[in-house]
Amino acid sequence: MNEAQAVNILREAIVLILLLSAPALLVALVVGVVISIIQAATQVQEQTLTFVPKIIAVFIMLLVLAPWLLKMLVNFTENLYARIPTMIR
Repeated sequence: MNEAQAVNILREAIVLILLLSAPALLVALVVGVVISIIQAATQVQEQTLTFVPKIIAVFIMLLVLAPWLLKMLVNFTENLYARIPTMIR
């Protein structure tokens, strides 16, 4: 394996990490903003109020997107294993 192959694998892994984590981060961000708007409107300034809705929303998102997330991870792993013979040369 040369440096170009190692850099390419690392780049693909970083892109995959970003793709897999983006939905959870976006859901947490949206729920946090909505809860903050509700808190500002009702003048309830409890800092811990946002945690439970965020956790529930991210969990539901993971349940809904689990097949897609797993498919992306399995495809990356299969491609990595398929490239092993070419890396040994």
